[in-house]
Amino acid sequence: MMAVNLIAPAPGSLLPITGLRLGVAEAHVRKPNRKDVLVMVLPEGARVAGVFTQNRFCAAPVQLCRAHLQHGEPIRALVVNTGNANAGTGDDGVARARAVCTELAAALGCAAEQVLPFSTGVIMEPLPVERIVAGLPSCLAGLSETGWETAAEAIMTTDTVAKGISKHIEIDGQQVTVTGIAKGSGMIHPNMATMLGYIATDAAVAPGLLQAMLKRIADESFNRVTVDGDTSTNDSFVLIAAGTATLPEITDASSPACQALENAMREVAIWLAQALARDGEGATKFVTIAVDGGRDRAECLRVGKAIAHSPLVKTALFASDPNLGRILAAIGYAGVDDLDVSCLRLWLGNVLVAEQGGRAAGYVEADAAAAMAEPEIMIRVDLGRGPVCDRVWTCDFSYDYVKINAEYRS
Repeated sequence: MMAVNLIAPAPGSLLPITGLRLGVAEAHVRKPNRKDVLVMVLPEGARVAGVFTQNRFCAAPVQLCRAHLQHGEPIRALVVNTGNANAGTGDDGVARARAVCTELAAALGCAAEQVLPFSTGVIMEPLPVERIVAGLPSCLAGLSETGWETAAEAIMTTDTVAKGISKHIEIDGQQVTVTGIAKGSGMIHPNMATMLGYIATDAAVAPGLLQAMLKRIADESFNRVTVDGDTSTNDSFVLIAAGTATLPEITDASSPACQALENAMREVAIWLAQALARDGEGATKFVTIAVDGGRDRAECLRVGKAIAHSPLVKTALFASDPNLGRILAAIGYAGVDDLDVSCLRLWLGNVLVAEQGGRAAGYVEADAAAAMAEPEIMIRVDLGRGPVCDRVWTCDFSYDYVKINAEYRS
């Protein structure tokens, strides 16, 4: 299977962030002959903010990331391994993740608390610390500001395409760069999945401001995407402000500079979030679910996610079968208790398919089937009860989703 209208970033298309260096290694964490360890070394003065999974069974590296960010020391490096999630591994998993941080910190001359660890892959298996540590010298020897495309490859698991994007913007006459990479294909329902996302800028941003920006950006990007409704143990989304641009530090949330930077980072995050759905395990279609006419964003999201999470809807999308009852049923159980279904309208693409509690008067099934046969599908719901709208992005369920997950550990 190939991702839906998504290709890997071309060499050189991901813009370097001055002072931020990346290196990768083939450490054979789970499988040979694949890039599976990434190290990011940050410049002095860089600021880092993170949000993480809300799964109560969060992985050992998530626990350490939270602790190290709260410790207060400036973060100097990130280390990511694929192939092993180091989740469901108890105190031993925390000790193993800490050992990786300690080894990298020793090589860089900093404290272990200044290293953030990330893992993705199979759950409930011991982290092979010795393999990861053995790969660190290769990572450090290959450090380069221009390694973003390779970094995007090194964090993949069941992804079919590396995911990355860059933007140049101008703020107060100065050029600012934003570059982001992410991974995720299955177990995706960020609630901030095995999703990892990293966005870096060369701008300088005050620490508290960066964390607030991150939460807003996450809510409008990764928290609007779902592949299968499973919130992973390892979800992590990190913003890095390297502070190497000539632009003065951004300290005022209401300033045009802050708003311009946040908008650019949000655009990068939304592109990456949509890329997760486009590369959903076994996906053949990318689906946007737009819910309009709500009283508030919460109820729009409840309806959107109910549709996006329904296996019956997702399999109908795969079959290009306009089985409208599946969509209406999902809307009906979404939890909008006082919803007046007679006011609701539903479109597949540009085809009005339902209104006034039933089929639209001019509905022709062949038109709906044609809309569903497209690789990119818009499902639009008008709740007819208010001025608010929101969006969710998802994909279909194909035979390959079952095959990929049935064979995941083999």
